[in-house]
Amino acid sequence: MGANDGIVSTASLIIGVAAAGLAPTTILLSGLAGLVAGAMSMAAGEYVSVSSQADIERADLDQEKQSLRENENFERTELSALYQERGVSPELADRVAAELMAYDALSAHAHDELGISNTSHPRPVQAALSSAATFAVGAALPLGTVVLSPASIFIPFVGGMSLLFLAALGALAAHVGGAPRVRGAVRVTFWGAAAMIATALVGSLFGVMT
Repeated sequence: MGANDGIVSTASLIIGVAAAGLAPTTILLSGLAGLVAGAMSMAAGEYVSVSSQADIERADLDQEKQSLRENENFERTELSALYQERGVSPELADRVAAELMAYDALSAHAHDELGISNTSHPRPVQAALSSAATFAVGAALPLGTVVLSPASIFIPFVGGMSLLFLAALGALAAHVGGAPRVRGAVRVTFWGAAAMIATALVGSLFGVMT
């Protein structure tokens, strides 16, 4: 997902600047600035999002700890009811709830009541770095086409190559997810083309005005 964002936003920026008639060096610098700004934006957004999720989980666990201290019997009954809703007999549900709470009450409630797993703690820094890296990799693809593109067909070359990158990533993502590859490729390519056309029109408008 981050790589697709990198391709679409950077290719659209490059095409928009090129359509305005700016110099090749300016176009390349604009694309590079877009890569850095986009990667930092993705990292910041992911860090804030995952940090917020970690704060919510921490608050839920603190509340659950307090409830276990003050109302252990109620919490045991609540845990048993959860198992009964999943088809476990009342007798077995009561026994399982009692044994799990005797072993680790907080973990039992965190997993079955709150949906918080001990093995998947939120990692804001790791998520931020991963998001920034995938965006940067995607953005580097259209940036590379800027260097390789013939001047006479600059916009069609950058746009066409970027759409090919999007189609390949869309098909790959769909294949990994078990969805039809053609549909995945067409969907992401359509919206990528729409973004590039929009920025090309804006760039052309400003190029005419200046």
